[in-house]
Amino acid sequence: MTPEPRENDEARAVYLRFRRLFGTGTFKSNDQKKREKRVDGASVPFGAGRDPLGLSDVIDGLTSNMGWTSPLAQSDLVASWVQIAGEETAEHSTPVGIEDGVLTIQCDSTAWATQLRLMKTQIVTHIALTYPDAKIQSVRFEGPNAPSWKRGPRSIPGRGPRDTYG
Repeated sequence: MTPEPRENDEARAVYLRFRRLFGTGTFKSNDQKKREKRVDGASVPFGAGRDPLGLSDVIDGLTSNMGWTSPLAQSDLVASWVQIAGEETAEHSTPVGIEDGVLTIQCDSTAWATQLRLMKTQIVTHIALTYPDAKIQSVRFEGPNAPSWKRGPRSIPGRGPRDTYG
């Protein structure tokens, strides 16, 4: 019976030496700290919040965490301009871009730009209801681009060639 106490003494000596070298065991890894911060019952198998997520939930979480919801909604808005404006109107108008919450629409003629300006409140309301994440506050309608003679190799200061169209 004397060998058992010696083995226990040796095991105890090794334990005390390890405890002195490596600490008291109160050190916790990051994983243990994260587990302690969880709500009670969240780490229980089959508990609340333990179900796997669907792909759409994962993508939605990723886009919201990365801050992509507004740019994605804006690209959806531009892509679905035909549904927003209607087929006939979309044939004569094209969304050009979005800057600072203002959607710019390029129209084929000044008549179409004027007609769309009269429908501006309806269009903005429809966009706000359908695409709230796009954060569109206003819509600007532009007519066709007229040539500009203010810059270029043959530009001159002053009125320029306004009297040559006579």
